[in-house]
Amino acid sequence: MKKLLFYFLLLALMLVSSYYFVQNKSLKQKASAIEKEGTTVIEEVEKEQSLTATTSTATLSAIGDVLIHDRVYKQAHTGNGQYDFMPMLKPIQPYLSEADITVANQETMIGGVEIGLSGYPLFNSPYEVGDALKESGVDIVTLANNHTLDRGEKSIQNALAHWNELGMPYTGSYASAEDKVNIRMIKRNGIVFSFLAYTFGTNGISVPSNKSYLVNLIDWKLMEQDISKAKELSDVIVVSLHFGQEYQRLPNDAQKELAYKTANAGADIIIGNHPHVLQPMEWIKREDGKRSFIAYSLGNFLSAQTLDYKDIGGIMQIKVEKIVTDGETTIELKDPAFIPTFVDEGYIVHPLEQIAGKEAAYKEIKNHMSQWMPDLQFSFQ
Repeated sequence: MKKLLFYFLLLALMLVSSYYFVQNKSLKQKASAIEKEGTTVIEEVEKEQSLTATTSTATLSAIGDVLIHDRVYKQAHTGNGQYDFMPMLKPIQPYLSEADITVANQETMIGGVEIGLSGYPLFNSPYEVGDALKESGVDIVTLANNHTLDRGEKSIQNALAHWNELGMPYTGSYASAEDKVNIRMIKRNGIVFSFLAYTFGTNGISVPSNKSYLVNLIDWKLMEQDISKAKELSDVIVVSLHFGQEYQRLPNDAQKELAYKTANAGADIIIGNHPHVLQPMEWIKREDGKRSFIAYSLGNFLSAQTLDYKDIGGIMQIKVEKIVTDGETTIELKDPAFIPTFVDEGYIVHPLEQIAGKEAAYKEIKNHMSQWMPDLQFSFQ
């Protein structure tokens, strides 16, 4: 009897032990699963946090040739050697100041009245041209063009001194070799833009010996070096090219070749000038898989040239988006836009769309500028 009771108790003990063993194993498995799941969740959150992208945007605008003929500065004369160009820019001032950065091609040197003003063929313009651009919202001027050397080094040095007084950065022409070394950069909304400018020539006027800093010529070795340096310093590289054939509404093969070469060297935005008429815009597909934006020519913005599209220019705008993901930076260009402009007989610049009787011209210009870029918009909204 005692032996039977002993076996019964032993069996009961074994059953209870088995139950607790199974339960304990199950609990450990559940705990392990919960712990694993928690670790996975933490790892996923950490991974998601590390891959979180931060995005910043900035808009860049550009205008074409500011080409001050004698008829223009005489119209702006207010007496006693003083000039006021603001009335000429007032109708389009809101468009110039709308972007985060606005670039102007100052075709004529603002050497001032002290050395004598002059128009075509050897230009020298009043200082007040710079004042009006500054007041209207222009942030940087390009100075490398075929008229840079028109009135010699004195005109250049006077002009650069005035731009410095205004706190206006300039590129393409410099006061010294030391001045040239410093690539012009502007930072907006956390995005750093660098600006370079070059011209095909200077109308046969030789660059003074040992003073190549006075004007940047289109020299591929120089350009390649500058773009390479700009890559190290900035997020976005903007290159202005004074090239092409005057009064031709489409870019020639040489323009296209240089534009594609410049883009593949690393230029993100290319601004063309010199033809004095508008040439279309285009996306350039680069060898590195990215794309660059080019306006082959922005035409005349303010000048005394008339007819045959020479009195029509415009304001280009492009949005730049900087995306930083896990320490990697990506730049995207998007939302290209263009506002055509018109210079009237009083040398006042207007949005072309607002000029009565120019409806057909406005439609034709829209078609012309967007023929290679169907996504081009004609509003900054």
